[in-house]
Amino acid sequence: MSAAQKIALVTGGSRGLGKEMALSLARKGIDVIITYRANEEEASNVVASMQQLGRKAAVLHLDMSRFQDLDQFVNAIKGTLQTVWQSNSFDFLVNNAGMGATVPFEQVTEDLFDEFMNVHFKGVYFLTQKCIPLLNHGGRIINISSGTTRFSNPGYSVYASMKGAIEVFTRYLAKELGTKGIAANVVAPGPIETDFNNAAIRNNPNMKGILSSLTPLGRVGTSEDIGGVVAFLCSEEGRWINGQRIEVSGGINS
Repeated sequence: MSAAQKIALVTGGSRGLGKEMALSLARKGIDVIITYRANEEEASNVVASMQQLGRKAAVLHLDMSRFQDLDQFVNAIKGTLQTVWQSNSFDFLVNNAGMGATVPFEQVTEDLFDEFMNVHFKGVYFLTQKCIPLLNHGGRIINISSGTTRFSNPGYSVYASMKGAIEVFTRYLAKELGTKGIAANVVAPGPIETDFNNAAIRNNPNMKGILSSLTPLGRVGTSEDIGGVVAFLCSEEGRWINGQRIEVSGGINS
């Protein structure tokens, strides 16, 4: 299939990193379905931007904390593929949707732990499983992790632990799905200036300065730094990359 015929699903594609991933894929000539959790208007604006790039695009609602809704969501994917593309399958699954919180280990509650588990690991695990029958041979799975699986930031014990699980999961995907021609990789951003985790970096110049000083390139990352890497992994040039963790952090704490 040519790039013009390929379709990606980007969860959490209405803003931040996911928005730029979706736009980067569209610039590569790939059609995109994005999901949103709360702001449908933001998501619709992203769809309009992709359509202006000449791509077909669609938006679906997905709340990764509601594990019980996954089957309904997968049915919505099937319906959208039929309606918009007259297709029964797609090519690229980008598991990006997430949530952030800076909570010291001793203050973590069971409810918070369970929410992070559903959003960042259990939901990703089973959404991927349910999507495998819809993924074309030669497809790709991109799971978004974090630089905090390599270096430790106080307050990130729950978030980073779930992302560590995702990295192990991805290696198993690469091993077990190879016979289907599906590759699986991890992209692990470092500190990025977006609205993630209540825009902690953007709203705190002191934090931004400290993080910039830890990076050899002297700045924190932007969403554009990440989107292009995801698009590359979904390109023909990225076909032989499989089972890898690609950290996109400007070399912080190297």
